[in-house]
Amino acid sequence: MAQLSLFDNDNTTTAPLASRLRPETLEEYVGQSHLLDKGKILRQLIDKDQISSMIFWGPPGVGKTTLARIIAGRTNAAFVEFSAVSSGIKEIKEVMEQAEQNRHLGVRTLLFADEIHRFNKAQQDAFLPYVEKGSIILIGATTENPSFEINSALLSRCKVFVLKSLDETDLTRLLSHALKSPKGFGTTSIAMEETHLHAIARFANGDARTALNTLEMAVLNGEIDDSGTIHVDNEVLAQCMNRRSLLYDKNGEEHYNLISALHKSMRNSDPDAAVYWLCRMLDGGEEPLYIARRLVRFASEDVGIADSQALQVAVAAYQACHFLGMPECDVHLTHAVVYLSMAPKSNALYMACEHAKEDVRTLPAEPVPLQICNAPTALMKELDYGKGYVYAHETQEKLSKMKCLPDSLADKRYYLPTEEGKEKAVKERLEEILAWKNG
Repeated sequence: MAQLSLFDNDNTTTAPLASRLRPETLEEYVGQSHLLDKGKILRQLIDKDQISSMIFWGPPGVGKTTLARIIAGRTNAAFVEFSAVSSGIKEIKEVMEQAEQNRHLGVRTLLFADEIHRFNKAQQDAFLPYVEKGSIILIGATTENPSFEINSALLSRCKVFVLKSLDETDLTRLLSHALKSPKGFGTTSIAMEETHLHAIARFANGDARTALNTLEMAVLNGEIDDSGTIHVDNEVLAQCMNRRSLLYDKNGEEHYNLISALHKSMRNSDPDAAVYWLCRMLDGGEEPLYIARRLVRFASEDVGIADSQALQVAVAAYQACHFLGMPECDVHLTHAVVYLSMAPKSNALYMACEHAKEDVRTLPAEPVPLQICNAPTALMKELDYGKGYVYAHETQEKLSKMKCLPDSLADKRYYLPTEEGKEKAVKERLEEILAWKNG
């Protein structure tokens, strides 16, 4: 079918690299294998031309608009593209009326609403009756959670597909294609190391548009030799990425060396070293959320109940990184790193967990003692489920001598608190409890 709006493909040589390389088929499309591999639901819907209204939810630069355009090219429907920035209710109603006329003629209309979360309630409501009647197939793209940004009535009539950030392998493959494709730099001689492509892929943090824009900037600023070859070196790439540590490899030895240095500096209560290694990782393009996750783990593994506030600080830092991203979240990570460095240290929780896991792996799976089993039916009560259970809140001491471990592990101790920080009080409390129970 003829499309109601056409894509501008005239400026193939002057358009940005990301536009020139926009995939036109599913075979050219990079990423989202969880949706588009053979046999996956979305792939089947596209192949069978059974598209229904849907929402593509994912971060910027992962291919939401491109996928909608590919679907438009494969489906037997008229295609209209809307943007919340430039389209008001008047424009929406005009297109809806045309779509209604098409429906009576047996022609479907596929309407793509980019940044659908930016449409206000009235604009979103204008789509609803036409989606219900089947006058349009709505495909909306959003970077925001649809549950909060899209009217519930409209959302209930759309299938939500979550698009994921592209991984480093996908982005590196895309960059390599850009250097070879005639639509990219295939007709130009470019001297560029493979490590530079990986560095750009890491810098882009899952965003294909950022990756291609960075590559284009690096090539345009490269040095041209007498033979016409463009040379892209570390200095040029560093200026384009505003990063000095270009060869930092998130999957290589340096990655593990630096996270180890950060971890062990905090464990050794050395905030200056910890902040330095943190900044080294960020400068190299490490994902802030990865560092934040490691801090959350450290808070329980190396600090634990010696200062339970450490876990709250680490989780808050993770949330701050999620909300803000780089570069603003660097100070939140520094906050958490210094706090964890200065907190009293205890690995009692970590050791308790490891010892318990070892017993679970190596010892027989003992049944739950009957006294702490639920007894929701009469038969289970007859079989003594729950017999002997003592409700601790009903005792004066708020304790009972009831056994909760299997008999074979009756005297087993997993949690052995230290005397560090606030865990000293926990140790004293536990000793009092054990003395009372054994008395």
